[in-house]
Amino acid sequence: MSRIVQSFEAKELKKRPFIIKIADRLTSFFGSISFLILNLLFFVSWIIFNKFDKFPFPMLTMIVSLEAIFLTIVMLVSQQRQTHIATIREELDMQINKYSEREITKILNLLKLIAEKQGVKLEDKELDEMLNELELGYIERKLEEQLTSSQEH
Repeated sequence: MSRIVQSFEAKELKKRPFIIKIADRLTSFFGSISFLILNLLFFVSWIIFNKFDKFPFPMLTMIVSLEAIFLTIVMLVSQQRQTHIATIREELDMQINKYSEREITKILNLLKLIAEKQGVKLEDKELDEMLNELELGYIERKLEEQLTSSQEH
């Protein structure tokens, strides 16, 4: 399965529009020590060497505010793409889990038939429960009820 997810993510990364690739590269740079050092050097230099923007540095404040807005937008663009990939990966996991559940139930049924043919008596309530098909709708409703009740408290 990891190959499926890896290849899926690789395909998604290749399909990114040019502007999203730039946003991802900028996000990587903004999250680096180099960017931190660059900002520190800029701010310290501004405070020490500037002659036109006196304390409380209104121009520096505006520059920092604009940088914060720009950084936030770039990070949100990158995060939105990552969320999209995570959502698709979760859906893929869910589909594989549903398929695996059907396979396991089928295998248990076959093993039970083999055991019965061999004359082995199986009286196991837990096994009988496992042999029933999983009702995903029921599980989904129960989870929603739990989430709703936990949010109300």
